[in-house]
Amino acid sequence: MKLNYDRKSKDPTYFIQQGYRIGKKTSTRNVKRIGKHSELLAITDDPLAYAKAEVAKYNEEVNNSKVTMELSIDFDEKIKASEDVVSGSTLKNIGYYYLQQVYHDLRIDRFFTEVTAESKITFDPDLVNRFLTYARILDPGSKRNTHMHLSDYYEQPDFEYQHILRTMDIMEANYDAYISHLFEQSKNVVARNTSVCYYDCTNFYFEIESPDDDYVDEVTGEFTPGFRKYGVSKEHRPNPIVEMGLFMDGDGIPLSMCLASGNESEQTTAVPLEKRMIQMLKQKPFIYCADGGLGSYHIRNFNAMGGRSFIVTQSIKKLSSMLKDAVFNDFDYRLLSSGKTVSLKELQTFDKKDEKNKALYSDKAYKVIPADNLIDLGLYEERKLKNGKTKRVKVKGTLKQKLIVSFSRKMMEYQQYIRNRQVERAKNLLKNIDPESFKKGPHDVTRFIKRCSKGKSGEKAIDQYILNEELIAEEARYDGFYAVATNLDISESTELAVSDVQQILAISHQRYKIEDCFRLMKTNFSSRPIFHQNKERIIAHFMICYTALLIFRLLQKKISDAKFTLSPENIVETLRNMQVDNLDDFCYKATYTGSVALTALNTVYPLSQLDRKFYLPKELNKKFKKISG
Repeated sequence: MKLNYDRKSKDPTYFIQQGYRIGKKTSTRNVKRIGKHSELLAITDDPLAYAKAEVAKYNEEVNNSKVTMELSIDFDEKIKASEDVVSGSTLKNIGYYYLQQVYHDLRIDRFFTEVTAESKITFDPDLVNRFLTYARILDPGSKRNTHMHLSDYYEQPDFEYQHILRTMDIMEANYDAYISHLFEQSKNVVARNTSVCYYDCTNFYFEIESPDDDYVDEVTGEFTPGFRKYGVSKEHRPNPIVEMGLFMDGDGIPLSMCLASGNESEQTTAVPLEKRMIQMLKQKPFIYCADGGLGSYHIRNFNAMGGRSFIVTQSIKKLSSMLKDAVFNDFDYRLLSSGKTVSLKELQTFDKKDEKNKALYSDKAYKVIPADNLIDLGLYEERKLKNGKTKRVKVKGTLKQKLIVSFSRKMMEYQQYIRNRQVERAKNLLKNIDPESFKKGPHDVTRFIKRCSKGKSGEKAIDQYILNEELIAEEARYDGFYAVATNLDISESTELAVSDVQQILAISHQRYKIEDCFRLMKTNFSSRPIFHQNKERIIAHFMICYTALLIFRLLQKKISDAKFTLSPENIVETLRNMQVDNLDDFCYKATYTGSVALTALNTVYPLSQLDRKFYLPKELNKKFKKISG
């Protein structure tokens, strides 16, 4: 603040003047009237000295964050006309400040500085990547939509749409280096728990009518497969897909990712990505944990070397008859809580409503079965042929491993309840079934309906549909059972064996966190639809989604370590709502309320102090400049 008055006037009026910035332009305006020279003579012999003292006093109040100002409002004043087609909002988001804290700690700016050191680019790819990442969390949409709404952020970043595309090209060209950089720098944010590494795959479909074509070079014969291909999808959509493989640590924080064509088997993605991750972890041993679909012989065998181990779920239905007999044989089962021997029949039939059986109802029984013969586990592996296709081949080999089978009465009751409801729906379908239009699915309620064709000799057979009682009984046989295969050592001592089994099952149970990662990307961060056509830009799009996921998970971990329990939706909504309103370029007023989420964020970053009702521009500028400069 400074003193402003007309030096040529014989009776000047003294004002306190403030400088402010509008975009890249600067201007001034009077914020307080001190008085006319003639008016001040009534209270002082030196009006100019008095006015200067008033300015100094005002500046001191500003520094102490206590300011008074005169505000005049003209209710007839109109909004300034503009040539913009759409009216914009004057609210600015400052909630991304916390995301920027994590982004800064990852030192991504250093990565872009290194990879562009020898290029002649005239824009800042780090600035572009920063706001693409924030937008993926706070306002997910197309890249063009993000560019159109850059003014929604307090910093008002300035770059062109073409810079977004060029930044994506830089990221894709340095894919492995970027992923490795994120992991290395993430260790400066939180301690990474890589003793167990979880792996899973998911699909992203594209709204296109046909898959990408394969290309064969006429001269060299080099084969380049299309990227977006038809493949197996849980959504059963008739669209080409791209497959993502994701590794996650024990705390649910991403470690690495890969992308593959939709027609590739997910089993072929695990080992190549794991090899790169092993280099990233500097050969540090870990436990590989995945579901049965990503636990082929090749994957298990790979993770039985180099000090690594594996824990993968095992389908009991796919076991050989010999191993199934061992599972259902009511012998050598023990309670998971104590190691005490228990009978399956007893667990399946006790009165669950008896208060004395409450602890038993929540307990589990387990059995450890040696299963070194892989053929007994019904394992297959995907072998790639010269023409690029894959073939499913039954494995012939041995590998030291054990099968841990557990049984839960609570889970048995739940599975029975779900199936009974499905059976009732199947019975309702049978009442009005149309044989001509009926289609059977492998996983829905129609699996309980079977067709019987009857007809006299020489006549056309008539299709009839009945309830498949044999299938219902067969499925009921597996209720409550769960199995994992592992090569980890399990003690022969009953007391120590219980502890070993508890730990192994607890590790396997944490696989749900990787599904949460996929849900975050797909639901909260809207990773699709994907508005790109070529492979390089699609990969860069998912690199941005991966960055957003990593930053958000790191922020979640810091909040959790601070003893706060918040859902992802709680955090995202709070960050989105943290907006400030510009009060005549003098200060900013918070338009958000206090919350547990805001308290948690300010606890994690105590120097942020974004729980104020009013902010001076220089205060906010200082905060953002400190972590982005």
